[in-house]
Amino acid sequence: METIRKHYIYILLLLAITFWGISYVWTKIVFEVYGPLTIMFVRLTIASVLMITIVKLKGWGQKIDKKDYMAFFWLSFFTPFCYFIGENFGLLYVSPTVASVIIATIPLFAPLLGLIAFGEKITLINVFGFIISFFGVLVMILDADFKFVASPLGVGLLFFAVLSALINVVFLKKLTVKYSSITIITAQNFLGAIMFMIVFLIFDVREFFTIVPKMEVVGALVALAVFGSTLAFMFYTSAVRTLGIAKTSIFTNLIPVVTTLSALIILKESIEVSKIFGMIIVMFGLFLTQFSKFKLFGKGKALNSNTK
Repeated sequence: METIRKHYIYILLLLAITFWGISYVWTKIVFEVYGPLTIMFVRLTIASVLMITIVKLKGWGQKIDKKDYMAFFWLSFFTPFCYFIGENFGLLYVSPTVASVIIATIPLFAPLLGLIAFGEKITLINVFGFIISFFGVLVMILDADFKFVASPLGVGLLFFAVLSALINVVFLKKLTVKYSSITIITAQNFLGAIMFMIVFLIFDVREFFTIVPKMEVVGALVALAVFGSTLAFMFYTSAVRTLGIAKTSIFTNLIPVVTTLSALIILKESIEVSKIFGMIIVMFGLFLTQFSKFKLFGKGKALNSNTK
């Protein structure tokens, strides 16, 4: 029975990775009609309604203490608000493949954040993995003459998303001691929807009501909300609970692979050899650091660095 449950959890985990990987492609499809602010407002609003409904039906709700309101506000401000500002606007200028690889470097910077914010140690393998993966990113965004082949603005916006996700960890670490993952994700989606509603009403609301989207765009937008912002997080949380963070985080390295394949199949995007080579280098660096963490967990030793 335990074996069957583990197989089931692995299926859920792979589905979560698949949903996150394809989400970059879905976003590109919706960009044909809507801008980033509209996408995030609609996406998070639908996701919030779904999450709140599920929490109510399952009885998973937790009351949030008033003293934690500001922590939840800043948590939601950095992720999803600032994070998706960087990621979605960045996707306007670069391919889904480049975007997914840059976002995948978040775990590489986590040990540096741990050192600065929590006084945690950085190991030699962390440094080695960071250097390898950063070189891989350079291979993807620079040509042989060290000129950008990817938009510098797009790359900068995506690294802003990476920075936002890292700052988010500071608040997340404090709240995870007290609240469940479902409570935190639901609160983030709800507060994020409100934040995006404000900027949506200022910048995009008039244009929104003049557009008649194709069914393909509507389907991609709903998929982002249902699969990318709801089911993926629920499936991933279930996997973390059963398999642990170390083993689960290794699978997130597959997200760029899913993105590349889906961009190739759905968007008919041409994939240059340099992108594939760079992606392999980045993933090697990520696997190097995260597999070493997994080995440490397996031996029952303590970790001195942050993971997802």
